Amino acid sequence: MVYRTKTYIAGDWTGDKDAIDTLYKWKNSGYLNFDFVDAHSLTQARDTSLNCSIKRSLKERLDASKTFVLVVGANTKDLRAGGCQYCNYYRSYSYTSRCLHNYSVDVRSYIDYECEKAKEAGIRIVVLYNYSNIYRDKCPESLRWTGTHVAMISDGRWDYTSIKKAIEG
Repeated sequence: MVYRTKTYIAGDWTGDKDAIDTLYKWKNSGYLNFDFVDAHSLTQARDTSLNCSIKRSLKERLDASKTFVLVVGANTKDLRAGGCQYCNYYRSYSYTSRCLHNYSVDVRSYIDYECEKAKEAGIRIVVLYNYSNIYRDKCPESLRWTGTHVAMISDGRWDYTSIKKAIEG
């Protein structure tokens, strides 16, 4: 039996860094009553790792998670990083579905992989929009109509109450 106790946060760590950093700032503040056990503390992958190795690390974190939080911004659904076609060991000329390391080829981006694995696992899904409205067309297709969807901004400020309620359930 797998004990799922962690919260997994995914998103565009470059384009929506401000929103993701705000979640961690609230968690680490010491005076706000906002807490979650971060799944990213389990395993670490280097930026130089193979995409398939990084995805294995992501799966380990997802397997320990009870809540999957996706921060959606302008480019989230269009991110392509993580697909095997961007790896030096990918063989586009081959008729086999394996790379030069003999791993199976997966052309999904990290975001698409994370979203699909979270949905398959049946864990609680929270989609936070780095906007004052919910724009489902910016959300990856696999989660567009799944889980709890919440706008992160209200009256020009981070909506602490709505975000906390969505994450903590």
